[in-house]
Amino acid sequence: MAQCASPSKVPKTYTSFITKSCMNTTYPPLCVKILTPYAPSVGTKPLNLCNAALTAAILAANNASATVLKIAKQNGLALYDAKAIKDCIGDIKDTVYELKLTLNAMGHLNDPDKEFQWANAKTWASAAITDMDSCMDGLTGRKVNPVVKKKIRSSITGVQKLISNAFTIVLHQFSGYYVGMGLYMKEKCTSKAEVVVVVVAVCVEGGGLE
Repeated sequence: MAQCASPSKVPKTYTSFITKSCMNTTYPPLCVKILTPYAPSVGTKPLNLCNAALTAAILAANNASATVLKIAKQNGLALYDAKAIKDCIGDIKDTVYELKLTLNAMGHLNDPDKEFQWANAKTWASAAITDMDSCMDGLTGRKVNPVVKKKIRSSITGVQKLISNAFTIVLHQFSGYYVGMGLYMKEKCTSKAEVVVVVVAVCVEGGGLE
């Protein structure tokens, strides 16, 4: 989705839109750095920004998968290390697949079966964040070599930050709809999965389909 262009050729309104949107995220500097290259394709459209942020998270997850796979191929890994790494790779791959399905469903919300697509978007978004957390939880709950654990955590943490930024962007792009949702999120959401469902709802129901 990203389009290469020199900074001087990209309208300032495009980069300003990204910078302003990133200020609402958990990791603003990372957000600006990652999403600025998408400025030509994002323009000033909220849904395009949502898709760009999710796409960036997918690319990062793919890179993390490659990194963890490389670690898995190292000689001398203990059996419990190998098992934990194998499970983590599966979780990351599932996350990538589910984020792609979320993007696809959101792209079909104007179709006749929009209610079905909407249900799919909620399901896949919840599954994606859960699977990424499962990788980290799996490392925490096992006696994995500290060096191996540190390498994997470093890679996975970056992906989690991008996913966090992505869903925060979606949330704040549609603050008009969210006015009555803030308290709901704080009082009613009991898990990260539920938060993701609400965030995607904001993107879809908040007028993002331009």
